[in-house]
Amino acid sequence: MNEDGKKNKNSVISSFQKIRAAVFYPAKVIRKKFPALPTASQVIEKIRYFSLRRAFYSLCIELSDKLGAKKLSSFFESRLEALSDLRTKILTKYIAKELFLYFLVCFLFFFVVFFVNQILLLAETILRKRVPVMNVIRLIWYCLPAIIAQSAPFATLVGFLMCLGRMVTDNEVLILRASGQRYSVILKPVVIMGLMISVFSFIMNDYFLPLGTINYNKLYRQIIVSNPAVEMEPHSVKRMNDFTLVIGDVEKDDVSDLVFFENKRNGEQRIIVAQDTAVKKSVSPGVLMSLTMDDAVVLLLNNKTPGDYDALDSESLTLNVFEDSIISSNGGTSPREMTSWDLGKRIKKLKSNKSTSKKQLNTYSLEFNKKFSIPFGSIFFALLAFPLALVFGRKDGQTLGLVFGIIISVLYWSATILGQMFGLRGGYNGFWMMWGPNFFIGLLGILLYLRLRKR
Repeated sequence: MNEDGKKNKNSVISSFQKIRAAVFYPAKVIRKKFPALPTASQVIEKIRYFSLRRAFYSLCIELSDKLGAKKLSSFFESRLEALSDLRTKILTKYIAKELFLYFLVCFLFFFVVFFVNQILLLAETILRKRVPVMNVIRLIWYCLPAIIAQSAPFATLVGFLMCLGRMVTDNEVLILRASGQRYSVILKPVVIMGLMISVFSFIMNDYFLPLGTINYNKLYRQIIVSNPAVEMEPHSVKRMNDFTLVIGDVEKDDVSDLVFFENKRNGEQRIIVAQDTAVKKSVSPGVLMSLTMDDAVVLLLNNKTPGDYDALDSESLTLNVFEDSIISSNGGTSPREMTSWDLGKRIKKLKSNKSTSKKQLNTYSLEFNKKFSIPFGSIFFALLAFPLALVFGRKDGQTLGLVFGIIISVLYWSATILGQMFGLRGGYNGFWMMWGPNFFIGLLGILLYLRLRKR
């Protein structure tokens, strides 16, 4: 070979190496922190090696058939099947590791967001009331199952979109398709990971969430009994089980401009207005707190006789607030404190009881479907993330995945809240109110996948 031929050969090799480096450029930061993960080039090299062996086995099968050597042909066919299974396992393992890595990062992001939100809520109602720090930590601990159950589905959507978008941007999907791989090779680990996350989220939502809610309510009851002023929020309207409080300024245990409304079942109404009120802890069993009101005015009204009323004034008035006025004590547990098994049995019992109201039945039905719809939203998000990332991830797939993921998460969360509102107030079917967003997302993912396969 002359010198010009050698230069052309070296130029071709150099160009090929540059293209190869650009195509298989990995995420350096991730690779430094996780060196055990295989790079895309390593995976493709293995596939290329297996492709050469696959071609060799195919040729041997063809020659064996022409020679009539059935046993030899069967041997090479078995080797070819084993080789295909091994190649699929390598790809599945690689994609699953990438998906899990991105899911973990996004899960931590959403966990921190919901965790900080929960701390802010506790800080507004509890921390400033001088509640012991250990009790606050325990309350936060009991809230963790709910935070984890909420974070997992959204982390699945955003993480999978960013991971698959990165693979599209780095041309890894293009190379897999060029090597003869189908989209199902990528779809398989996506579905498996989505299903595993759904099961994990369901366990947290069905077992640990009711357990945390029960312990949270029990501890909150103890905090209120030991420090009744926790319930007194300044410039707020507090609706209790039996009455309503309109609260003015609050300073420690002193409340100014307090208005008390009570509607009785016989149509009578009682209104108490006091300029200054002292909130005191009661020693009587069943009494949560005592409100000592100065310069109180009491109005007694009756809906049957609107023109008649009684008015009383007093220099000092003591009003006892019972525990069941603030904390429900109907002898049972709330739907949020039940597992799906317990909720199913309770719903059957309520349906058999003719006196059960539609609103009460809908409350239990919504909570029952919510225990399944939110955790298993991960599998629907996974089905949407796969085609969505492959369609829109050609340019800067990670950024687009993050943007699309957050937008869809916000819309999904809004649809879930609206579904609960329509189910409770409007009486709509709890199944469709909770599962409707999931079915819409799943249908959209299937349509995008079918469109992707037609290309």
